[in-house]
Amino acid sequence: MEETLESIDRSQKYFLGIVSALLVLGVVMVFSSSYIYARDLYGDSAHYFYRQLIFIGLGIPLCWIISKTKTSFWLKYSWFFHLGATLLLIGTFIPGLGNEVKGANRWLYLGSFGLQPSEFVKITSLLVAIPFFEGFFTVSVKERVARSVFILFPLFLLLIQPDFGSFSICLGLVAVVCFLSSFPRKYFYSAFVLGVLGLIPILLAQPYRVRRLFAFLDPWKNPQTSGFQIIQSYLAFANGSIFGTGLGNSNEKLFYLPEAHNDFIFSVIGEELGFIGVLSVVLLFLSFVFFGFRLVTKLEKRSSVILATVIIFSIGFQASLNMGVVLGLLPTKGLNLPFISAGGSSLIANMFAIGLFLSTLTERKKLLGQQVNQNSFEQFSRPSSSFERRDSHLSGSDQGQGELF
Repeated sequence: MEETLESIDRSQKYFLGIVSALLVLGVVMVFSSSYIYARDLYGDSAHYFYRQLIFIGLGIPLCWIISKTKTSFWLKYSWFFHLGATLLLIGTFIPGLGNEVKGANRWLYLGSFGLQPSEFVKITSLLVAIPFFEGFFTVSVKERVARSVFILFPLFLLLIQPDFGSFSICLGLVAVVCFLSSFPRKYFYSAFVLGVLGLIPILLAQPYRVRRLFAFLDPWKNPQTSGFQIIQSYLAFANGSIFGTGLGNSNEKLFYLPEAHNDFIFSVIGEELGFIGVLSVVLLFLSFVFFGFRLVTKLEKRSSVILATVIIFSIGFQASLNMGVVLGLLPTKGLNLPFISAGGSSLIANMFAIGLFLSTLTERKKLLGQQVNQNSFEQFSRPSSSFERRDSHLSGSDQGQGELF
């Protein structure tokens, strides 16, 4: 048990070191990719840099606080948090609170502060899905239907915002929770096939999604419209070559590459830091997933295993989607790079998720520590073998001499 406890501590240090490295890289690249754009838009080159520092300053204490809470608390009141996230999503459609940007109602504005509720729906969907699927057959059919609607309603709101990327991720996370839970496999596979078939008409319902799909297949067909983003991303990676053009020397960020500090920040990394920088980021995320899943194997409580597994999967999966998009391996979709892209909602939500992950480890280490202390106490209180032999030898009148010990 002591070895297991030491193993958790060691892997956790590596894991937190990787997260810290991603945060530091994010701050550096947000400043490098945004300082010209920020100066032109806000008159302050360090605008996004300062904002990123502020959000990290908020995210780290939040992560620490959540890591000290019980996982059971978040699962027990998951319906409450999911309801709150749903209300925030509804707020994006209310004039004066929500704001339409590029034809989508994804942001909720409270004064000068902008919040993207979809980032938190990803977490609450995960939390509420765990007790739902684990206790699926312990409730009535009517209650199952009600809970299903409760889980899926925010996803419907994401679809009509529209935010197909967040909708797909949330639906995928619910599916992963269902697969890992005790939910029967035969029902899962049937629902999975129906879900995939249902996504096809949803994907084809909007013309711009079809255009993005064809642009992914042949971006050079419409280089000034639907293929513009991915072509500029190609040029960024081509300019970077092996060692890059140098930090701050990207040409594509000069109003050629859209969302250079956000969705396409990986392209700027490729241009300024080259193949070496790209490989470093890939290895960091691979290490994040490796040590994350390694820590999951140390857990025993079923709900904690599911929660920790899906958190690591979700962050790793979103990172792979973002890198796949900017490398032209996937259709263009507005997804940021976790811990690196600019954006407060995403960063705080990811730090929230890391806090939940660490809370599962805190509970496990606490239990192991109690077991180690109990074993140590029993070993200390147990008589040594020499005394046991002496006590067993004493009998009759000899026991009177044994009382001296």
